[in-house]
Amino acid sequence: ASWMSMLFAAGMGIGLVFWGAAEPISHFIKPPEGLAPQSMEAARASMRYAFFHWGLHPWAIYALIGLAMAWFQFNRNGRGLISDLLQPVIGAHHRGWIGTVVNVAAVVATAIGVATTLGFGTIQIAAGLQRVFGIGDSIPVQLTIIAVAFVLYMASTTSGVNRGIKWLSNFNLGLAAVLLALVMVLGPTGFIFDTFTTTIGSYLNSLVTMSLRMSPFSGSTWVADWTIFYWAWWIAWAPFVGSFIARVSRGRSIREFVLGVVIAPSVLGFLWFSVFGGTALWSQIFGHVDLAQALGNGYETVLFTMFDSLPMPMVLSVIALVLLMIFFVTSADSAVLVL
Repeated sequence: ASWMSMLFAAGMGIGLVFWGAAEPISHFIKPPEGLAPQSMEAARASMRYAFFHWGLHPWAIYALIGLAMAWFQFNRNGRGLISDLLQPVIGAHHRGWIGTVVNVAAVVATAIGVATTLGFGTIQIAAGLQRVFGIGDSIPVQLTIIAVAFVLYMASTTSGVNRGIKWLSNFNLGLAAVLLALVMVLGPTGFIFDTFTTTIGSYLNSLVTMSLRMSPFSGSTWVADWTIFYWAWWIAWAPFVGSFIARVSRGRSIREFVLGVVIAPSVLGFLWFSVFGGTALWSQIFGHVDLAQALGNGYETVLFTMFDSLPMPMVLSVIALVLLMIFFVTSADSAVLVL
């Protein structure tokens, strides 16, 4: 459980919270494949592409880098650097200037990837504070959020993996499970499970087509705006997350590693999007709350607006705020540990 919680804390926990409701609604309003906006086909496609963007592909990228780095670090006495992976290709030169260039590029990519994720987290925390406490969303508020998170992650990082990071990751995974269960029970439970089952089938049936889909004939930028953006994001994160996964996975068999890094997180991600994305679509389609208008105010507002369609919206919002802040801290923790 601790291992799995640290994978999510480093990999994409904050992204799941940010995009869980917002991405399906965005695809529903502006669907891919030339579908009619806000149609039933658009609703199905919105969930299918959310599964696609957050399912097997990103975790497979992380697993590929993580497994290779773990192999060289623990079986070949490597240094735990991305340049170690070049040893079979360029031999001892991986310790020279070529390796240095590769390592610097990995650090830059990591910094950019982490900055993107923490940026999403900051603006959503600010939106949550505005919703719950009436604190206006402004640059000073966002800087304050970053400052508070900085203090927390410094305290956590200095305590090491086995104390601060591990404890926060375990706590946050439990808190995420509580929020997931509350939304599932308070929301359209039957609709959520129907959505999960239907979308799994649609996702698996269309996996190859979606993986190779471009839009040369339509001139649409949807694929570039979403799918290619995500692939660039995951690849930028891969050296960082791969290094972290390798570090916390010592002693695992390759079978355990693949199941734990690719299959299990993907299934949990599917469940997360089914609950939050399914509830968001249900709220929009059946007129419980206008999430299309919320989307116009920013992706970060969709989740908290969705809570208004459920009982106990304030409780759900507070839990989501705490979840976001801790994921913010653990993401920064993991980056600092690796860098």
